[in-house]
Amino acid sequence: MSNEVNAQYRDRLFKFIFGNPAHKAWTLSLYNAVNGSRYTDENAIEINTIEDAVYLGMKNDVSFLINDTLNLYEQQSTFNPNMPMRFLIYAGMLYDKYVRNTWTYRIYSSSLQKAPAPKFVCFYNGAADKEDRVILKLSDSFDKESVSDIEVTVTMLNINYGHNQELLNACKPLYDYSWFVYQTSEKRRRGMELNLAIDEALNELPDNSTLKKFLMDNKAEVKRMCITEYDQERVLAQQREEGLIEGRVEEKKNTAEKLRQRGWSVEEIADLLGVPAVDVEVWLASKQP
Repeated sequence: MSNEVNAQYRDRLFKFIFGNPAHKAWTLSLYNAVNGSRYTDENAIEINTIEDAVYLGMKNDVSFLINDTLNLYEQQSTFNPNMPMRFLIYAGMLYDKYVRNTWTYRIYSSSLQKAPAPKFVCFYNGAADKEDRVILKLSDSFDKESVSDIEVTVTMLNINYGHNQELLNACKPLYDYSWFVYQTSEKRRRGMELNLAIDEALNELPDNSTLKKFLMDNKAEVKRMCITEYDQERVLAQQREEGLIEGRVEEKKNTAEKLRQRGWSVEEIADLLGVPAVDVEVWLASKQP
């Protein structure tokens, strides 16, 4: 998997669905379901997802402006209590872009300048059993004796099929996404090969499914994204079992080299190992003869 090819389908299925400018109606439906609102004008959504900014191997899934709120949505298949820090980094990038591109916002003005309020939501569909709604706080990362001048709160919503039923029912695309992921995972647990499991789950989506035509029309790309996600999850679980991610630097270097040989990009390796991409580049360079 070369860097060039990987860049074409690195986006995950969640972003492919809900961060798609061609289907803002699905993004609006998700926003309404999360916030209990009833907006109907999909053109009110201004998608501003960070497409080209990568920090420590992280890329934003979906971000958009609506009703004077800056909404950042992330999907996670592995529980990550460090999401508030990740969202803080994303928000900094987006606000920097907002200030630079909004000619009416004068950062050095003597009058108070209005800005969109941030709203951070993490959609969780991992294997670990989690409550329907969990609040993650940046302050939990700080020393208990420290006094912080900043707080970031992330709402984590469990969207596994069977959880948060009211939320899923309020957003048909989210329901279909949850159902498809669940069916694929169930078939995998029964021993079915991943490629076939994806095919069967797609075929079994009800004909009145909001997403079926879209997913079937883009079947090859959907399968590539799903296979990439499953491969990353499998490798991550394996590395955790072997204690390599939390292990010594030398073990991480060896892991980085193995993943690079398998076609992983520097950013993907950095994201998996939880280290800066520049460290991975140095490690790989040191391994070259």
